[in-house]
Amino acid sequence: MPVPKAELHLHIEGTLEPELAFALAARNGVTLPYADTEALREAYRFEDLQSFLDLYYALMAVLRTAGDFTDLADAYLERAAAQGVRHAEIFFDPQAHTARGVPFATVVEGLTAALDRAEERYGVSTRLIMCFLRDESAESAMATLEEAKPYLDRITGIGLDSAEAGHPPSKFRAVYEEAARLGLRRVAHAGEEGPAAYVTEALDVLGVERVDHGLRCMEDPELVARLARERVPLTLCPLSNVRLRVVDTLADHPLPAMMEAGLLVTVNSDDPAYFGGYAGDNYDGVRDALGLTAEQLRQLARNSFEASFLEDDEPRRARCLAEVEAYTFPAGAPGE
Repeated sequence: MPVPKAELHLHIEGTLEPELAFALAARNGVTLPYADTEALREAYRFEDLQSFLDLYYALMAVLRTAGDFTDLADAYLERAAAQGVRHAEIFFDPQAHTARGVPFATVVEGLTAALDRAEERYGVSTRLIMCFLRDESAESAMATLEEAKPYLDRITGIGLDSAEAGHPPSKFRAVYEEAARLGLRRVAHAGEEGPAAYVTEALDVLGVERVDHGLRCMEDPELVARLARERVPLTLCPLSNVRLRVVDTLADHPLPAMMEAGLLVTVNSDDPAYFGGYAGDNYDGVRDALGLTAEQLRQLARNSFEASFLEDDEPRRARCLAEVEAYTFPAGAPGE
């Protein structure tokens, strides 16, 4: 069994495997422009973030009913549990669905039908984080937050994702201020394709409690020192970074340097169906490519629970951390 871990950076729409995409397309009478699952899998080769996003949004056409969203979440939870995930904080993109006529309620009710039974069925506790598409307007984000108000008992926090370049965090200041007033936790993608300054802006303007990606913080030593001092978690996604050409190879990933700098980094899968692996695959990837020791892997797992939004269930956090400490890594791991 893999080391117990929390997954804190996971887009549920990005767990749509080709087989499920074709099954849902058949169920809903949607024609996909690919001959079969292998042809679709071949399309999962990207030049950059935008080329990924184009396919990511196009494939969402197969998600129509609450049952589709339930099946999507169930498939992810089963895979994640098998890779050691004990707690998952799951992003979803309501604007991408409401814009094509799928009601907000359909999305939330479909997802929560799976999440509500995740602990019983898979041993995974969950939180739901509603993300805004940063390449849409701030007014659209505010309208989405308003639409979410009847469902805030099911939504833990808000996030900010999609195309980062040219869409600074400050664009969404008012939305984040309103979310804070509503008591929602706040995270945002920053410092993936955008500069280190976007990480600073996310902290100072949006008041985020966690930074999603954030690896370009390494370009600003003062920011690195601040993130370490303030123990701001960073949710890194190594396989994603390679697939989207943020780094050339896993061996080039700054994860070891970030750990050495004292940053509270975690390892996550981002959009695993598209990027070649789930949470455990990402741990295996960085272990093999970067020669991480068992104790470094244990630290990453420990960080994941410490960075999670489990303040309302501290006994669970403590149990998971105890599992991490008791875990015995297989002999002969790289770096040992």
